[in-house]
Amino acid sequence: MSHEVDVVVVGAGVIGLATAAALARAGRSVIVVEKNPAIALETSARNSEVIHAGIYYPPDSLKATLCVAGREMLYARCAERHIPHRKIGKFLVATEAAELATLEALCERGTANGVPGLAIIGPEDVRRSEPQIRCHAALVSPETGIVDARALCLSFLAEAESLGTQLALREEVVAIERSASGYRVCAREASGARSAIDCAAVVNAAGLGSAALAERAGFDLDACGYRLRLCKGDYFALPGTRGLRVARLIYPVPAAGSLGIHITLDLAGRIRFGPDAEYVDAVRYEVDASKRTAFARAVRRYLPALDAGSLAPDFAGVRPKLAGPGEAFRDFVIREESAAGLPAFVNLIGIESPGLTAAPAIARRVVDRLAGL
Repeated sequence: MSHEVDVVVVGAGVIGLATAAALARAGRSVIVVEKNPAIALETSARNSEVIHAGIYYPPDSLKATLCVAGREMLYARCAERHIPHRKIGKFLVATEAAELATLEALCERGTANGVPGLAIIGPEDVRRSEPQIRCHAALVSPETGIVDARALCLSFLAEAESLGTQLALREEVVAIERSASGYRVCAREASGARSAIDCAAVVNAAGLGSAALAERAGFDLDACGYRLRLCKGDYFALPGTRGLRVARLIYPVPAAGSLGIHITLDLAGRIRFGPDAEYVDAVRYEVDASKRTAFARAVRRYLPALDAGSLAPDFAGVRPKLAGPGEAFRDFVIREESAAGLPAFVNLIGIESPGLTAAPAIARRVVDRLAGL
């Protein structure tokens, strides 16, 4: 099979689908190529489904600016398209006095990033809102929420398809070559049959596979700083509430490279705990039940009533991180690669949290990068 379109988007997670919808909205013909049998089966389906406010990230970083912009776009999209979501807010808690300085710094950083409504409250105010939470102080984030991630992905797909976008499932991209029209994207179907798509532009939104795809296109991962590290996070859940009640998300003060094991709620009110952070050599999704005690110990710092025996393994996800263990902050890679000799090739690499929140803003940035090319 052979096709010809303006843009090939590789990857049908939330970033690829949001980008496809935005490109189609801008009048581009688009094919989304996905190796899996359905959309959004990897990182987009295996996360906390949190709409982040934009507190944690260095000012002027892509993670900060696109999270804040994406949050507003996401809430507007959810309201307009009736996507299930709730703006339930978050408490970021300091469990000991030594953490207060970090909490104050996060409040200042979030405010500098443009997050409204941040405030630090004392333990009595926390108890009035969350009677079972114990802490020295909490940073209140009223703009944090939760969303049905699958419904969000389906909304982007529906919009893109309504504007003529095609979705090719079970097609793994095995090569990207320069061609007279720009690029030829070669894919292998599950049956082994080959297909080729000629296009003017390529968007690498392959998530966990984005570094490998860039390498197939000719990029030296180490020279470019594009090599990914796989970071697995397990989640545990409560079967029922077991006498525990929380009305909002509860996060500890973040540790190096991780936001810490936190309490999240799904849209049905089910309580989950996680994720942790474990660097792995390959993608795997089994939950290590032996972590139950460590999870309970971490959460009992701020929710002392939790019983370790109540925790049941739930699910796991894998983050595509650019920073390895103990390494400094790494920002998203969102790069149109003309400088590398590949015009109209856009790499989206290391799109971990807050990627779900930032997806509409990332998509808009890609459209801007391809304008006029």
